Amino acid sequence: MSGVIKSQEEIAARVKALESMLIDQGVMTTSMVDRMAEIFENEVGPQLGAKVVAKAWTDPDYKAKLLKDGTAACKDLGYTGLQGEDMKFVENTDDVHNTIVCTLCSCYPWPVLGLPPNWYKEPQYRSRVVRDPRGLLKDEFDFEVSPEKEIRVWDSSSEMRFIVIPQRPAGTDGWNEEQLADLVTRNSMVGVGPAKAAQ
Repeated sequence: MSGVIKSQEEIAARVKALESMLIDQGVMTTSMVDRMAEIFENEVGPQLGAKVVAKAWTDPDYKAKLLKDGTAACKDLGYTGLQGEDMKFVENTDDVHNTIVCTLCSCYPWPVLGLPPNWYKEPQYRSRVVRDPRGLLKDEFDFEVSPEKEIRVWDSSSEMRFIVIPQRPAGTDGWNEEQLADLVTRNSMVGVGPAKAAQ
């Protein structure tokens, strides 16, 4: 997606201007801004989603519950909150690869993935992943999905936010949840890349 750096700079400048205006007008304080940043840097984010996926990889009963009711299964681990009221997990298999998008804006499951990356919000991603998911994954994320595998694109909205359970890497038999969680990346849970390979 060309122009990403410029777009990020523009977004950062706009956010800073908005933040300054809200503080100047007394709508919020710098400590409130710092607390919000702390929450999204340390208390929610893809590290929590990685723990959910790792548990699903090791506990068939939990995976079944996760696929049936993602919101409830995440709540079992204490992962709830704003933008996580309705979460749906979809599983990658040998035959199917799943990718998520929000074609309208940037709906995203904050409690388990944190804030969406800028590329997720860009019109180029939102439109091309629907028209040409295989080409986009290869061109923009260096991730090639075999022609034999079906790609399903899930459109998140304010009513339902999707998360991908990537395929468990080979060579991880006997690994514990903590070891497995280290292999799960944000991009693998968005479906624009695989989980890391076992070392």
